[in-house]
Formats: sequence, structure tokens, C-alpha cells
Amino acid sequence: MTAYGPPERVFVENDWYDGPRAGIASVNGRPHRFVSQFDEEEDEYLGTFLIWPIETEELALEQEQWQIFVNWNDLYEAGEVDTDSHPGHPGMDKRWDELALLLEPRRRSVPPHAKRAKAHVVHLEREKRYESTGPAYQLSWVQL
Repeated sequence: MTAYGPPERVFVENDWYDGPRAGIASVNGRPHRFVSQFDEEEDEYLGTFLIWPIETEELALEQEQWQIFVNWNDLYEAGEVDTDSHPGHPGMDKRWDELALLLEPRRRSVPPHAKRAKAHVVHLEREKRYESTGPAYQLSWVQL
């Protein structure tokens, strides 16, 4: 099997369940959407992802929504708000809702040129789990 590449930046985390499940990360220096594959029979996530490159405009929209989340999470971590105020709840944040409408089809639609890959999580030593630049980990990739 080919060795994993160097750790690369994760721009946005869209889903986490026992590890990253969806988001935007660099793969060979270029932003890619990644989505964890799920085994319906075993009712668990596989160790493989589908990855595909995205355009700059899509990355910018994802990063804008990520920033809304980071701002909310800072308040949440400070004890100033609770989970009921999460911007992902419909009607809590107008711009989040607008971005969700734009991004949802892109998140759901896996293009035919998507590649299979495995990722290794490399945790970053920093104070905050979520920052504007991304979550506190990087991913090393190997394409299958």
C-alpha cells in the first residue's frame, strides 16, 4: 500500500462522529470535499472517504459558514449561549440558512470523478478546538 502523504490543512469540518466524517481539506495542496463512506449492513462508518476537488467559490462559501460556527462556538465555550442557539438550527442565523441552501446540494452530490482515499488524523496542539483557519487537526491522505 502507498504511504500516507504529509499532514494537510482541514479548512472546514461539516461532520464528526468518532472522527472526521465530512468537510473540506487539502489533498496534495488543493482543496477537496471529503465524505466518509458508511456501511449500511454493518451500520458503521468505513475507514474510506470519497474525495473530489472543489472550486475557490465553494471553499469561500464553506469558510463563511464555518466562521459563523466558530463565532457561535466561542460563545458556547464561554458559557454565554447553549446548544439551542446553534446557528445550524433553522431560523437562528439568516446568513447560515442562506449558505446552507447554497451548499447542501454540493455536499450531497458526489461527482463521478470522486476518488476513494483513506485519511490519518494528525491532532494539532493548540488551545482552541475550532478556529477560523479550521479544526485542531490535519489529515494525511492516501488514495486507493
